[in-house]
Amino acid sequence: MEPMIEVRDLCKRFKDVQAVQNVSFDVKAGECFALLGPNGAGKSTTIKILITLLSADSGEAKINSFSIKTAPYRIRESIGYVPQSLSVDGALTGRENLMIFGKLYGLSGAELKERVPQILEMMDLTDSANRPVAHYSGGMIRRLEIGQSILHHPAVVFLDEPTVGLDPIARNTLWGHIRDLRKQYGMTLLLTTHYMEEAEVLCDRIAIMNRGRIEVMGTLNELRKKAKMPKASMDQLFVHFVGPSESGEQGGLANVKKSRRIAQRLG
Repeated sequence: MEPMIEVRDLCKRFKDVQAVQNVSFDVKAGECFALLGPNGAGKSTTIKILITLLSADSGEAKINSFSIKTAPYRIRESIGYVPQSLSVDGALTGRENLMIFGKLYGLSGAELKERVPQILEMMDLTDSANRPVAHYSGGMIRRLEIGQSILHHPAVVFLDEPTVGLDPIARNTLWGHIRDLRKQYGMTLLLTTHYMEEAEVLCDRIAIMNRGRIEVMGTLNELRKKAKMPKASMDQLFVHFVGPSESGEQGGLANVKKSRRIAQRLG
């Protein structure tokens, strides 16, 4: 069986910065795969290439057997994407947001009538469906955004920092919904996160990027074996493979402002 996500020697340069350097990995159908790394490691650039928002300088990638070079439109039909930035309209209700996204995905009236209530129920938003999203909590907003991304039953969902800015209770609730996506729909998930526990709890395999390259990849136990740290947590493994200075000193003012804006709007 072909991998659901197949990446081979992907490269991307921005002027003097090599953002992505010969990145290669596979993700099996139904797997949850984490792409971790410090700010500036190349995670976001890699994802933007995979969802066809950026073109690669060289290398190849396939999503659901479709090439990023020859079939970008087929890839967009095959994926859902949950960005860090706000993707809902606060003036509309939860139901209205889903209806609009469904129409953008090209769902028919009958499909939309069937799927919107299903998504609302799955994301525990039925009781709040007719309330303006401006009155939703951060966790409710994130659940709605995930619901929007899966309306068309995509084969692959990309989750960019899905729980950033959420309190521990909302984060745990959202973890349960992410697990449900795999159980109910068999979706393949690729997520980025700065919460090491999140990757440890949700993901089958983990890749750690640094300076545009993948430093290490494998299951939690495989990473422990490579580090020769049999009882290490993901936090400890992350520091081991990336280094403490890298994980704490990259990103700059723009990234700090961005992360605080996201935390504020979800808080």
